[in-house]
Amino acid sequence: MGTKTPNPVDQHVGSRVRMRRMMLGVSQEKLGYGLGLTFQQVQKYEKGVNRIGASRLQQIAGILQVPVAFFFEGAPGAGPTKGADGADIIGQFFSLPYAMELAQSYVAIAHNADRRIVADVARRVSLPV
Repeated sequence: MGTKTPNPVDQHVGSRVRMRRMMLGVSQEKLGYGLGLTFQQVQKYEKGVNRIGASRLQQIAGILQVPVAFFFEGAPGAGPTKGADGADIIGQFFSLPYAMELAQSYVAIAHNADRRIVADVARRVSLPV
């Protein structure tokens, strides 16, 4: 028997949980404590390995201070939603290592000219070789 592939919607919902948790600066341990779970279970939810039940998702939404619908914005097969493209790129961004640190540092830059330099550097290093 092979390993089961996570459902794309479960992965999307999990990545939105992770994004929101990181936006609030909440650790997996802290979220797990609020849910009565281990941080390992939170990790499985965030990766989409384990499906989040409706009542558990409602609990998570309460702890992370968002409506349940937040976790489905931009989900595969959900059809077009207002701002889905922006939500999707933000979700992708915050699911990456160091994203929160980068965002906090960028916001702390005082001058627009300096922000432009950082954005130019990011664009240049992201171009294909």
